[in-house]
Amino acid sequence: MSCPGPVSVCVACLNVTRVNVTLKHTTSTCTLVSVSKPSIVLLRTNMNSTKMQKDLLVVEDVDGDKFQSSFYQKREPVILRGLDIGQCSTKWTVDYLTEAGGDNSVKIHVAETPQMDFLHKNFIYRTLPFSDFVRRAAEEKHNDFFISETESYYLRALGDDPRKDIADIEHQFPKLAEDVTLPDFFPREKFFSSVFRIASKRTQLWTHYDVMDNFLIQVIGRKRVVLFSPSEADKLYLNGDKSEVLDIDDPDLEKYPLFGHCERYEGTLEPGDVLFIPALWFHNVISLEFGVAINVFWKHLDDKLYDNKDTYGNRDPLPAMRAFQILDRSLKTLEELPEEYREFYAKRLILRIQSKMLNQEKQPP
Repeated sequence: MSCPGPVSVCVACLNVTRVNVTLKHTTSTCTLVSVSKPSIVLLRTNMNSTKMQKDLLVVEDVDGDKFQSSFYQKREPVILRGLDIGQCSTKWTVDYLTEAGGDNSVKIHVAETPQMDFLHKNFIYRTLPFSDFVRRAAEEKHNDFFISETESYYLRALGDDPRKDIADIEHQFPKLAEDVTLPDFFPREKFFSSVFRIASKRTQLWTHYDVMDNFLIQVIGRKRVVLFSPSEADKLYLNGDKSEVLDIDDPDLEKYPLFGHCERYEGTLEPGDVLFIPALWFHNVISLEFGVAINVFWKHLDDKLYDNKDTYGNRDPLPAMRAFQILDRSLKTLEELPEEYREFYAKRLILRIQSKMLNQEKQPP
């Protein structure tokens, strides 16, 4: 069966609108392999890659109950379109942001290249009045700059005192917060933070995961988003919570061969879209235009599992942190053995973790 092209279906009956799922493999044909509610699955192949690519699910006119019952429990990302996010969708222009946002100083990332690399720190931190920052971020060429006239800017808003205060747009930018309506899709007592994010056109952020469920509310500009399931962690060459693979579209497969076999979910956020990012899902974002977004995080696990001193909300759950500490001590102990014994017992440790903790059906080959 040949590809029928883009699909639109009534979302009121829980179908999917404008959704394709793509598999890059060995031929150039496109075949419809299955149709099911609420998803329509297409396979498209490409001779030059073995990567699987799925277009992100896009659903319209979803309320809180329908989100919880039909999408949230699946623990997969989904783009929610047509939600009421408030007057920000029409009021927020560059001029309005500079006036309503005030002149409080903000700490920003500044990079010569749009592709920012947190692991190797190819950016510098600088401080600007918020109004000056917004005008610079909206420009493509700058008269005033720190590094070069084409430098890129990125703001991840912080709490008033980052050591003890979380980021909350209602506290840091109260006048702008009046224009925002947050999705009422999770228990308010579970709210953790609302992070204001602003980026220059073409800015690309490193691939990483968060430990809390979150909504990325795109207010201004279009944004390309690429996500990887937690099950792909063994192919992402992790350094902490971040992937060492910086260029996800043209990776160095000699250095990162397993990355070529990653399954990715990809989509484009339009102004007004809300992306649900489940905890532990890796994500990489590129601002196709000057972009303004609000990132809302909530604690979907029991509060006791989180570090209550973590104001950023990016530390691993406490049991996971303790497990890493125990593992580090175990590895240090193995160093007391001769090399052949060390390797033998290291493999035994790996096998024990696989047999005790990993879903056998999802283990890497």
